[in-house]
Amino acid sequence: MKTIAYYISDYGYGHASRSIAIIRKLLKEPELKIIVCNSFALSFIKESLISERVSYRNIKTDVGYFLEKDSIFPDKAQLLKEYKCFVSNLEEYNQHEREFLKLSSVDLVVSDISPLPFGAAESLGIPSVGLSNFTWFSAYQDLIDDRELVPFKEAYNKMSYYFSLAGSQEQWMIKTNEYGFFSREIDINEVNRIRNLFNPEGNQQIVFLGLGMKIDVGILERLPIWESPNCVFLVSSNVHVDRPNVFQIPKSYLESQNYIAASDLMISKAGWGMIGEAVSANIPLLILNRPSMKEDQNTIHYLKQHHLCETIEWDDFGDYQVDPRVIEKLKRYGHYSNHPNEAEKISKDLLELMGFTSNEISYMILGEGS
Repeated sequence: MKTIAYYISDYGYGHASRSIAIIRKLLKEPELKIIVCNSFALSFIKESLISERVSYRNIKTDVGYFLEKDSIFPDKAQLLKEYKCFVSNLEEYNQHEREFLKLSSVDLVVSDISPLPFGAAESLGIPSVGLSNFTWFSAYQDLIDDRELVPFKEAYNKMSYYFSLAGSQEQWMIKTNEYGFFSREIDINEVNRIRNLFNPEGNQQIVFLGLGMKIDVGILERLPIWESPNCVFLVSSNVHVDRPNVFQIPKSYLESQNYIAASDLMISKAGWGMIGEAVSANIPLLILNRPSMKEDQNTIHYLKQHHLCETIEWDDFGDYQVDPRVIEKLKRYGHYSNHPNEAEKISKDLLELMGFTSNEISYMILGEGS
């Protein structure tokens, strides 16, 4: 039996949902145990992964972003304050991670994309994989002075491998593999149930409005988007809008990718996890543009290169109503195509690093350099 310590970012649910997709594939290997390290989304992860071979460790893994009140834009002052507090404890964190990895007999560290474990893993000779479309070092570069970011840069430089997801512009001098978008598997029967529930006559456009679980936007109730003709809206459980055509995803509902797949359009910030679920289901995308967010800009650039989205500025969104012509235009774009199952491929590559072999693996593992 071998063990993976799987670190998941504490920022929102997107990192958790895409990690769940990969962990579900990894668990097909019966001789594998996984220790999930996270705090913010731990309850969601526990409910999503039903296996005696998964255990959990409640630990703050990173800082994430902080947003201005009633906005989708970053609060730089609050971010710098929280970042400095986190970095001031890095030496202590590193010692704790060393002890944990050693006592748990961990064979491989995977991180999406906490900087915490890489130094500890390197010092113990344990291979580590950074798995993401960005690192917090690059994400903070336009928000925090580069001199302050040195501790994160040093941490990520200690990754053994980098598994680069769609839209990544990371440049680390380590072995790198590239992958496209993926999501948790979609249940077609459940998608049809959802569509019949919210559009029984088939004469409405179903619009998924996804601002993320970390965003508290008080002005949402007053937006004119809800008056869009012939539209019903699906929103996260944290979005409270009292309109007859607005429906919350139940808080207890775990597989939100089915709601996205049931939609005719998704309007969202450029969060990779949610976009991965829309792209995997070929759902048209209208992205709320945040020019100050480097991570967002890289994802949007990738999407536009592949004709997978339109964008709208936050100021324009305040007056926006859904335009059926935009949906039709996006539907005419070519469907997204990549490897048949990127989560499956990533899991096989991770297992290969641990010495597991499979007759099904016929592709080259880990090309050199990024």
